[in-house]
Amino acid sequence: MRVGVIGVGSMGQNHARVLSEMARLVGVSDTNVKIGAAVSDKFSVSYFINYKDLLKEKLDAVVIAAPTNLHYDMANAALSAGLHVLVEKPICSNLRQAEKLVKNAEDLGLVLAVGHIERHNPVVGFAKKALKANEYGQLITASTRRVSSLPARVKDVGVIMDLGIHDMDVLRYLIGSPVKSVYTLGGRETHEKFEDHANILMSFENGVTGFVEVNWLTPMKVRKLSLTCLKNFVELDYTAQSVTISSSMLMKYDPFNLYQVPFEYDIRQVSLQKKEPLRLELEDFLDAIKKKRKPLATGRDAMETLRVAEAALRSQRQGKVVKID
Repeated sequence: MRVGVIGVGSMGQNHARVLSEMARLVGVSDTNVKIGAAVSDKFSVSYFINYKDLLKEKLDAVVIAAPTNLHYDMANAALSAGLHVLVEKPICSNLRQAEKLVKNAEDLGLVLAVGHIERHNPVVGFAKKALKANEYGQLITASTRRVSSLPARVKDVGVIMDLGIHDMDVLRYLIGSPVKSVYTLGGRETHEKFEDHANILMSFENGVTGFVEVNWLTPMKVRKLSLTCLKNFVELDYTAQSVTISSSMLMKYDPFNLYQVPFEYDIRQVSLQKKEPLRLELEDFLDAIKKKRKPLATGRDAMETLRVAEAALRSQRQGKVVKID
């Protein structure tokens, strides 16, 4: 499989690294000559300042890890060149562009995958399988926390589109039901232009409630997901790739001593085999091309997640619940 990478900032460099190990990395493109040339030298591949020159090479697919405002034009150009595309999240700058891009890929019969990388995290796959088998009982609420300090790499979007969109997508994937409405509280504390903290409440059509907490204000990195189910409380750590499954039973107690109420706890810790989600994402993309199947995170999936993220932004600005049609 002959693949190129457009945009070799921090994420694009990692795409190039992994692709160089599992496919034939033909070339990279970036308008920053210093960075682009360094990456091309590291992997001994061609370098192109203009991404359209890379598209003229003999390729099967391309990965786009450029700024979000460039996704639409770059992805359409790649599709028009007959190439399968994996574009980083968010899929496009706005929903209208996403709808056009998805239709174009479908009309051309080409794979359009989107870098919603957490779908490929082993803990998410573990939870999806268990929920489908009803191992934890009925899911009532799903809550995520994705917080850290402000990353220097982010300049074109706020924390909702950069961090929150990951968990909005994961919750859509795990819950398996359309989002009915969104309510967001948040704002800007230190960022010059965009919101840097947000709490997003999502109501799903099947009755499940989702909650996403994101910010760039916490002086430590946390990436966790909690599931409240009728049989178990499940905590998933994206970074450690571990799962804690808990339940408790109230034992006989003295009603005159509520300070010491006895519980019997059943707590199980599952440490999964650690795997790099980016590698799994790219393996899925290349396999989808070979087998002519849908990738795990399709363009249409990303379009629906973007619809929810845009609603979350509107809710934060307007201070009210936003319904999703």
